[in-house]
Amino acid sequence: MSDPDSWWHLKTGEYIVTHHRLPVPDPFAYTTAAAKPGYAGEEKTRDFNLTQEWLAQVIWYLVYCLGGFAAVVLWKALLLAAACGLSWWVAARRTGIFFWGLAATLLAAWMAVNFTADRPALLTFFFVPLFLAIFEERRRLWLLPALALIWANCHGGFFLSWIICGAYAADALVRRTSDAKRVFVVSAATVLASGLNPNGFAIIPTLLRYRQGALTSSLVEWSHPYLWGPPYAYDILLYAAALILVISWRRVRPVDWLLFVTFAAASLTAFRNEILIGLLAPILIASYFPLKLRIPGTLPYAAAALLFAVTVWGSARGSFFQLRAATWRYPAGAVSFLQEHNITAPLFNTYEYGGYLIWRGERVFIDGRALSETVYQDYRNIMGSPANSPLRTVTLARYQIGAIVMNSFEYTSGTLYPLAVALAQPSMDEWKLVYEDPQAMIFLRDAPAGMTVLPKYQITDHLESECRMHVEKDPEFSLCARTLGYLFLRNGARDRARQEFGLYLQHPYGDDPEARRAYVQLLTQ
Repeated sequence: MSDPDSWWHLKTGEYIVTHHRLPVPDPFAYTTAAAKPGYAGEEKTRDFNLTQEWLAQVIWYLVYCLGGFAAVVLWKALLLAAACGLSWWVAARRTGIFFWGLAATLLAAWMAVNFTADRPALLTFFFVPLFLAIFEERRRLWLLPALALIWANCHGGFFLSWIICGAYAADALVRRTSDAKRVFVVSAATVLASGLNPNGFAIIPTLLRYRQGALTSSLVEWSHPYLWGPPYAYDILLYAAALILVISWRRVRPVDWLLFVTFAAASLTAFRNEILIGLLAPILIASYFPLKLRIPGTLPYAAAALLFAVTVWGSARGSFFQLRAATWRYPAGAVSFLQEHNITAPLFNTYEYGGYLIWRGERVFIDGRALSETVYQDYRNIMGSPANSPLRTVTLARYQIGAIVMNSFEYTSGTLYPLAVALAQPSMDEWKLVYEDPQAMIFLRDAPAGMTVLPKYQITDHLESECRMHVEKDPEFSLCARTLGYLFLRNGARDRARQEFGLYLQHPYGDDPEARRAYVQLLTQ
């Protein structure tokens, strides 16, 4: 369990269970209530974000209560495996061939492995193929309204149930199936049942408002997918399914055209929706593959042996069955320091640490719930302003911030946060470094009497230790070492620059001749 949003989902579930009410107004961030709306309708979006996933959050918290972080990880694995297994069931039912189903589930897993964050969206990943399976099987249509009611109180993706119902209803009408009336009635009841949630049918205007603000549009999960770069699971499945549907167009059912077009359109709007193609495309590929394949009699044994070998390999490497939380990513020691020293001053924190701080009972400046454009802009002013910017000073003063808990890098891009550089400057001497470990630093405006104040040069030492820890734990995110290499090179710290370039080039982010040349020059000069 490593996603930064997992923590506030668990804490929200705990809040609902213990207080017997939804978390409105926001009980976790001290900035939310006083924030001015950043755009028309933001208050409605905020209430939606606070309440839309209440049932899923309760379920996640109860799972945690039953078995801790191990149970949370197993719950995630169960949902993803079930989603991929339902793709197998639909493909095998349509083709009548077990191994087309197996191929479909492995293709779905190829995509699903990229969507393992412990979030309520996992329930949408499960409900989408479940609805497809029930419509394909037809005998349990009566389950759909009840399932829609549960789905609508777990995640905003429940509007996909409307698309699935509409596609199958249109298919029944076009093909004049004998159960067309029943499909229409059940579909209508399903849509109506989904409106029984704290926000009714407000999901569509909320999605439209998401695009109005800089906060949501700046998140990676809301960015458009890559279509022309190196091929990966999403674009391969998208193009393969489209090609097969075109080649086999005479045989393609209307429901499959409708689902593919709508799911493809949704996936093209945001990276977070790519999983829809991952669940649907394998079914379509199996259903309409233009060539008849002969299945060797040894294939069942070969497939079983391969799966067994992969399981043993992954278990031996330690990459499978990690039934724990990746607390090394988060400021566990820093929070303990705050609580042991009873530091209650208004806190400023980095975005990715907000969820964990909420979990540990701290009131935060910002977190992953995306509640306020105004607060996000102020966050950017504090984090990204130049070293001596009065804008940062004014913004910190306006919120009466007395403590800062932060990490130093955005690890996907390797960007060094300007705030870390600013706090190392003599002009920021009102902020005292009182705690640091590889996960976090704590700065206080007014350190209590008797508390040890650490020298500012330890900020530089911290940058190195934090980056090294992350590269050792997640070698694919090594760009922080490249950033530090160039920083030290500009400052004349050649030995440190050489160490950082060496670390980066052990795990390069693709071919990087520029960094390699800089490293060679440092070795030879």
